[in-house]
Amino acid sequence: MWDQVVSTYFIHNGVGWAVFGAMMAVMFGCIGSAIGIRIACSQAAGVLSEKPDLFGKLLVLMALPGTQGFYGFICAIFIALRIGLLTSADEAVKLAPPIGIALFFVGVGVGLVQLMSSINQGQTSAASINLVGKRPDEGGRAILFPALVETYAVVALLVGILMTSWLTKPLTSPLTGL
Repeated sequence: MWDQVVSTYFIHNGVGWAVFGAMMAVMFGCIGSAIGIRIACSQAAGVLSEKPDLFGKLLVLMALPGTQGFYGFICAIFIALRIGLLTSADEAVKLAPPIGIALFFVGVGVGLVQLMSSINQGQTSAASINLVGKRPDEGGRAILFPALVETYAVVALLVGILMTSWLTKPLTSPLTGL
């Protein structure tokens, strides 16, 4: 049975590779977001035990590391849409194996950036939470620090979308237009 699955989805068709890539984007993004939120919330719990009135100011800082899980999800949905996984219910999806392998690496790359970005953002959010705990009037500036880390998660998502679009565009001949 496994021989048939491997042959059908990985050797003669690249769909298996593309699906695994999409899964890796979601998996790494969500694991990283969970870790990042844990780091930020652990710090916030300490600050809130002393100053519960700061909850509103700390909420955004606690939630910021969670965005990378959504970015991984967006990448996965985009891969699935571009290969026709969500649109061709009646037909088997066909994808050249090298394209599937390339999409696998797109998903892994995006996912790894999301993983590392969310963990680092959780640590930066924890530092910002300390800042707000000691100087509540600095809440606006404190959001800037983890937002800078977020920039690279967004860049990875955009590159993933662009690479997926480029890899899945219909091939045409420059001479005939076919």
